[in-house]
Amino acid sequence: MKAEHQQFFARLKQFIPKERLVTDPLRRLAYGTDASFYRLIPELVVQVESEQELTHLICAAREHEVPITFRAAGTSLSGQAITDSVLVTLGDGWTNHRIVDNARLISLQPGIIGAQANRYLAPYQRKIGPDPASINAAKIGGIAANNASGMCCGTAHNSYRTLDSMRLILADGCLLDTGDPESVSAFRKTHRGLLDALDALARLTRANPTLSERIAHKYRLKNTTGYALNSLVDYEDPIDILQHLMIGSEGTLGFISEITYRTVPDHPHKASALVFFDELHTACEAVARVKSEPVDAVELIDRAGLRSIENKPGMPPFIRELPEKAAALLIETRAANAEQLTEQSCRISDAISELPTSQPIEFTSDPDACARYWAIRKGLFPAVGAVRDTGTTVIIEDIAVPVPQLADAVSDLHRIFERWGYSEALIFGHALEGNLHFVFTQAFDSQSEIDRYANLMDDVSKLVVEHYDGSLKAEHGTGRNMAPYVELEWGEEAYSLMWELKQLLDPQQILNPGVILNRDAEVHLSNLKPMPAADPLVDTCIECGFCEPTCPSRALTLTPRQRIVTWREIARLERSGEDPQRLSRLRKDYGYQGDETCAACGLCSTACPVGINTGDLTRSIRHDRNKRHASTANWIARHYAGVTSTSRTVLKLADSAHALLGSRNMESLTQGLRKLSGNRVQQWTPSMPTAAPRIRQPKSITTDTSTGDPRPKVVYLPSCASRMMGPQRGSSCSRSLAETTHALLTKAGFEVIYPLALDSLCCGMPFQSKGMFDAADMKSSELNQELLRITERGQIPVYSDTSPCTLRLKEKIDPAINLYDSIDFLDRFVVDKLQLTPVAEPIALHITCSATRLGQSDALKRIAALCASEVVIPEDISCCGFAGDKGFSTPELNASALRHLKRRVDKCAEGFSSSRTCEIGLSHHSGIEYKSIIYLLERCASRRT
Repeated sequence: MKAEHQQFFARLKQFIPKERLVTDPLRRLAYGTDASFYRLIPELVVQVESEQELTHLICAAREHEVPITFRAAGTSLSGQAITDSVLVTLGDGWTNHRIVDNARLISLQPGIIGAQANRYLAPYQRKIGPDPASINAAKIGGIAANNASGMCCGTAHNSYRTLDSMRLILADGCLLDTGDPESVSAFRKTHRGLLDALDALARLTRANPTLSERIAHKYRLKNTTGYALNSLVDYEDPIDILQHLMIGSEGTLGFISEITYRTVPDHPHKASALVFFDELHTACEAVARVKSEPVDAVELIDRAGLRSIENKPGMPPFIRELPEKAAALLIETRAANAEQLTEQSCRISDAISELPTSQPIEFTSDPDACARYWAIRKGLFPAVGAVRDTGTTVIIEDIAVPVPQLADAVSDLHRIFERWGYSEALIFGHALEGNLHFVFTQAFDSQSEIDRYANLMDDVSKLVVEHYDGSLKAEHGTGRNMAPYVELEWGEEAYSLMWELKQLLDPQQILNPGVILNRDAEVHLSNLKPMPAADPLVDTCIECGFCEPTCPSRALTLTPRQRIVTWREIARLERSGEDPQRLSRLRKDYGYQGDETCAACGLCSTACPVGINTGDLTRSIRHDRNKRHASTANWIARHYAGVTSTSRTVLKLADSAHALLGSRNMESLTQGLRKLSGNRVQQWTPSMPTAAPRIRQPKSITTDTSTGDPRPKVVYLPSCASRMMGPQRGSSCSRSLAETTHALLTKAGFEVIYPLALDSLCCGMPFQSKGMFDAADMKSSELNQELLRITERGQIPVYSDTSPCTLRLKEKIDPAINLYDSIDFLDRFVVDKLQLTPVAEPIALHITCSATRLGQSDALKRIAALCASEVVIPEDISCCGFAGDKGFSTPELNASALRHLKRRVDKCAEGFSSSRTCEIGLSHHSGIEYKSIIYLLERCASRRT
């Protein structure tokens, strides 16, 4: 660590706990990575939790002249969220919000994810204006600081246009709340010089016709290149100018600690049409015709884009037959009611009815059909990312040109791509705003490749600026990527004005220096991120960070993106042979940061644009590490019935000790034993299960499925956990899950049959999670054979009572077997056969990661809604982190994943889920008992007469 950083670090330790000051090589590398194709490794990463901490930090940075960079989610694409100095990240203390004036306004702290803000507003049929493609991962701080927009946002609803007020912290550590008259009054007194200077710059700008007209002209399009100079002509009050300058400033002028947005309507009725044209120029003419119609989004897809997805499942065959100059428009319209929606759809269709289309224009309001259309559009970026050569990265640039010149711009861009050999490049974009995105793959492993990229960017910049007078960055922010071209786009006078603003608000240049404004003409070619091969399971990762909000270890150690970043560096160092000491340290630290604390839940794959399951990488690493234990795993697999019996005995002994010692003494004893054993003794909690009684299987049923019983049959497959683990001590229900399930299915009119030798059967999940693939496959193969027999090769459905087991089995068993997870089976075949009386009190519902991956979230919500008058699904809780037995062996993972749970369910008396092991951790950390949803359904159900 450099001397100035050591002094700064010593100062920070006076008011920030050491665990929030990151100095080790692994986490500095991992936390310092954003979605761009640049990399700088910070000297120090600091996690701040409050405005007070941040104010002290900024003052310390100013005193020691240490540059600092603010980071929200790190989904930015232009290199604006990285640094080789001090990276400041947001902890849990930045997630508060306030809804004001019946949701006409919403105040949001910077740590709130954009999609979460819209979930807060959904009951009011309102939303925030910005709608970037990264909204499910991007945080409000980054959305505002980059002036991110999106498909429906345009220029009317971006952060600049919908800003009401903000709390901001300047480079001198001063906090200003522009929505608080007292704060504004005090600031006018203490910062009169600053405000007078801003006022003077604004007056000079407005008095300069050439400059003010230039500014007005530039913002007729989407534009995030440089600073928001329009604030100098749009507003006269220096307070208004100051707060609007913060929008899009990328953390170079101050820190936005809260923003209040004016919200916009979120109409519930939506219709979409995917319209194909044989000619790009015709598609662009259609854009001009519908611009004045009630459209909310018009997305242009060029022929290269259509070609990238034409062979994917579900794509209509005619796409492959479209001519070389073809294009498509994805049009969406929204309305307050169905009648208005129909009228709007007709107006839009009429507006382009005279233009020749490849297929008839058809609007649909069917949610599934609309989702398929938008999946096509959203699949364009990953379509390039998934097929790129290993070692290359995917780059997505965005520009804006006047709509009448859209077709010419697309053609000109393709000519540039051909000139520099980017044959795979494709173009799509927000056509209503003339906003084009182009996506291509790029290697940076040789000077010739770097030169090729430099030539491409030079040609694109000249084309956009000199030929179209457009925007080089329409919505992705300037960052380091476009900093060398800001003067080209804006001209010398406007560029000088931007430097004056930077000097005025950050005279010491400590706030994210080098971003937006940079004198280095080749900064966009420096610090390029390596993307070495690491493992085929993750080599397609584009490091976008979309996965991070789903990960249960995100606040404890690493996220999926960070695991991949680190593993790539380990692989690079192993191949190169350089710095063996660093390699050894990274490998050692990865053991805990990357492996032990990975739940391997796979939720990351549901958010990943290219479908990567980082849990597969973790299991592969465990497989290589645990090869020496393979024979032990195989022995356990072959003697599984004995293991099951032993586990029940252990649970009985533990419960007896619990009864004898009491919860407090039992917890103290086991914590002591765990500490003495070096964490080899499993963690015990009062929520530990009792032993479940062994399932008694009538021989007449288990050996012969032809019983003559007229009732429909179902094969019930209780999981290992269901067979071994009963309710916790003191539970509101003493019956095991298997007993309760049998009673429910019988009540619904089913004859329940069981596989033979049940205690010896297992789906293989316990072995798979530890990388014991041979043992896992042995068990799933055994189970497959028995299910084929007992179901008469699929004639009888199979009911699996635990979602994680169902997920594995669906990947492993014979397709002839009709396997249903409990949620799916209950939703389809059971609830309609029962009379349900819902409970009056609110209940908590946890949707497991496996249920999410199985696509059963909606079904579980429907069942819960039938059984309770109010269902609480805690926000920000995805995977619980119990991960089979991780809740016992690495309890801090479970604790971190559920750190917010207790206060989210404080009004609930009980909770429900669909995995017995998950329910142990949920019960422990919530303070209420969690059980399978089966218990609730059985309690509420009576036979339908």
